[in-house]
Amino acid sequence: MFLTANKLIMLKNSTWQSLYMVSVSTLLTSLFGIPLGVLVVITRKGHILENKVLYRILGAIINATRSIPFPIFIVFVIPLTRFIVGTSIGSTAVIVPLTLAAIVFMARLTETSLLEVPFGVIEAAQSIGASRWQIVWNVLLPESKPGLTMAVTITVITLVSYSAMAGAVGGGGLGDLAIRYGYQRYQTDIMFITVIMLLLFVQGIQVLGDYLVRRFTRK
Repeated sequence: MFLTANKLIMLKNSTWQSLYMVSVSTLLTSLFGIPLGVLVVITRKGHILENKVLYRILGAIINATRSIPFPIFIVFVIPLTRFIVGTSIGSTAVIVPLTLAAIVFMARLTETSLLEVPFGVIEAAQSIGASRWQIVWNVLLPESKPGLTMAVTITVITLVSYSAMAGAVGGGGLGDLAIRYGYQRYQTDIMFITVIMLLLFVQGIQVLGDYLVRRFTRK
């Protein structure tokens, strides 16, 4: 196996495209997915902001979105992607479906993490007059920090996988390189290197996530 200068340039560009897609999508997903998960939890029956109608609507939207396979989801949201970005092709365009698909995924993981917080802790905060916002900010989020950290880690790994699949529809990145050159042109060296790069991404993210979880758990 010998990589030419041209292949190395393509690999470098594709790697940066993948990092760009995953980084921006992770930021946007965290900004919207965690608050959505918090809202789902606090509107549950018996919680601090009980609202059965809103809880059911949010749950239905999350479940419906999660049930759509990502390659189909990319095509499904093409009109929205074109409206927001102006095109449906390229790394920037793929950020839209990546973020939308990951938000609901993050919301469910956030919900699971927050539900692990003992309700007695919340009741103790209520007994001293804490507001709903204070309970969320000073009780729910800090107490579930290890779980939320693992939720972000799992979401980032999922985004790496999604970004690779986005190559099938012209999304750019390592997935696109593997499909166009590794598969369609039978260049096994490209296929091998892209697989190794994706494995390194995932392993690096998992190691960092595990370290942060252990650190937050000790605290």
